[in-house]
Formats: sequence, structure tokens, C-alpha cells
Amino acid sequence: MDRTSVDWHGPMVAVITPFDDNGNIDEVNFSSNLRRMFDNRATGIVVGGCTGEFWALSHDERCRLFSLGVKSAEGRGTVIVGTGAITVEETIQLTLEAKRAGCNGALILPPYFVKLTEDEIFHHYETVSIATNIPIMLYNIPGNAVNAISPTLAGRLAELDQVVAIKESSGDWNNFYATLVEVKERIRVFCGPSSLYGAPAVSIGADGTIDCFPNVWAPGCMDLYYSAKDGCPAESQDLQVTGLRLTELFTSGGCTLYPATKAAMDLLGYFGGKPRSPLQALKGQPLKELKNGLVTLGLLDE
Repeated sequence: MDRTSVDWHGPMVAVITPFDDNGNIDEVNFSSNLRRMFDNRATGIVVGGCTGEFWALSHDERCRLFSLGVKSAEGRGTVIVGTGAITVEETIQLTLEAKRAGCNGALILPPYFVKLTEDEIFHHYETVSIATNIPIMLYNIPGNAVNAISPTLAGRLAELDQVVAIKESSGDWNNFYATLVEVKERIRVFCGPSSLYGAPAVSIGADGTIDCFPNVWAPGCMDLYYSAKDGCPAESQDLQVTGLRLTELFTSGGCTLYPATKAAMDLLGYFGGKPRSPLQALKGQPLKELKNGLVTLGLLDE
């Protein structure tokens, strides 16, 4: 497999996993949110990734989300699911389950917590590639995973049979650009933090974007991709400024990204719900500042 083996492109959404009052996955609101994303021109979804709080889900819950994602998408776009785990055995099990559920691809980050060498990271992916038969999207997010996929390592991993794409979420433009140059001809490249630099990433050849902000900011976050792709710099730059301001709002003043995303959804009339422990729902001054910020950005009425 290589980049020609799939038709993954455009703005995909890293969707949240909503929980009901008892802490169970709220399947109705999960499906409703997915439909809303496709209604706003998303080309695909990423289920059970970092935004989806995969690290707080049981093995069975993750597998349930795979099937639910495929069912809820109703064939309207690409369904990629997070199957990364610390051990190669669990990563393989989850990736095989993604295939059985009918998912289009597996998003796999390097094993997390324990610091690894590049050879160890390569061996992990190589073992998964040999043992599975579903297209793999590499996931570089060193801020969460500890272990990074450098541009050089991405070049090595691009030669593995099942690897067809990478989600480059380092948040470092230089690393993104170097990765794009290294692997673009072999695998597809998606810009993770499109709220930071999605427009320039698309303008220089990124195949698409994958971000959490469409859960809150739709269709704006999708339009950011389309305006850049269509060569409308003024529009894409205005949207990029909004993306930057949202990023700042969701990660300052006592806010962190995932609880802020869910709280903002609730404020906007969508169901975000509470995050799972150890994350805590926003309240008090952070919630007030989040609401004021959404009003200032014109996303929420006073």
C-alpha cells in the first residue's frame, strides 16, 4: 500500500466521545454529532483518538466505538479509528477489530509513556503492519505520546506495507514541513493542528486536515481547508485567525483542550457532556471566560 491505495483527503474531524450522566458512552449524541460534521462538509471522521479520550476507555468500549462510528457515518465519508496502545499485542488486537468493524483505516500513535528509540518505534509499527491488513495512518503527537515521529523516521515508516498516511500533530511548523517534504510522494499527509497553521499547510500540499475544533466551530474549520484549497487567501487567513484565537481560548485561563471542547459544545447547544476522570468538567471562572471568549469570537450570542 501507499498514498494511491486510499482516497483520504480534505477536512476530517477528530470527534469527541460523549458520556451520559452515568458515565456511559452516549450513542445517540455521538451519532448526532457525526451527522452534523458530515452535514458541514467533513470528508471523514477520526473516532476514539486523543479528542475521543481513548485513554479513558476500556478495550470493549473502544471496539464498540469502531462499530458505532461506521454505523453512524452511513457511508458518507472516511472512518478512521484510533487503535494505538502501549503494547504491540493490544495495538494489533484493536487494529484487527477495526478491520472487522468495517473501518477504513487505523490511526496509530507510537507507544506512549515509556521513552523509546527510533528503532524501537519502527519495530512497533513494523510488527503491527505485518500482523494486520488495514490501511494505517501514523500519528505524530509527541506532546501526548512522549515519543516523536521525526521526518527521518516518517520516511522509514512510509515504506511499511500498510502505512498510507500520517497525521502530523507536533504543533511545530518546521517539523510538519520537513515531514511533508520527506513523505508526500509516498503517503498522504494531514495537518493535525489546522487551527494553528492549516491554511498554509494545505496551500503547500497537505492532503487534508484533522482537528477537534469542528466539534465546536463548524463549518468554519472545514471552510478553512476549502478556502485554502480553492486559492482564496483572504478568506483562509481570516479563518486561520479565528482558529488561532480558539486555540488560545481553549488552552488558557484554567482551560485545557478536551474539557474546553466539550464545555463549548454544551454552551453552543450541542451535547459535549463531561470528560472522563482524571479530566474534570469546566466550572467557575474558566467556564465563564470560555463563554465570554466564544461571544467575543462571534460564535455564541450573549
